[in-house]
Amino acid sequence: MPTPKPPYYAVIFTSVRTEADDGFGETAGRMLELARSMPGFLGVDSAREDVGITVSYWESPEAIRAWRDHPEHTEARRLGREKWYASFTTRVCRVERENRFSRKA
Repeated sequence: MPTPKPPYYAVIFTSVRTEADDGFGETAGRMLELARSMPGFLGVDSAREDVGITVSYWESPEAIRAWRDHPEHTEARRLGREKWYASFTTRVCRVERENRFSRKA
């Protein structure tokens, strides 16, 4: 996923799910759509096995706060605590440097 030249910011969300689905997929899709519409959003990477890891990339701490405080995201976080996650951790980092590798076909 291409990001701009550092520095930029990353929000790392690691989670362990409960057995409940109950609208999770629809809400996750909506959160991705909503994040992409937010000023300062740069992109996202995500993977899930036993532990889910989603890293979203942002231009600034202010853009991250605006995302955190968006009413729909606030409601999704409430539902996550209530039924979808057994545990989760959110980390906010400043990306100072990145290195890339891509094998030519």
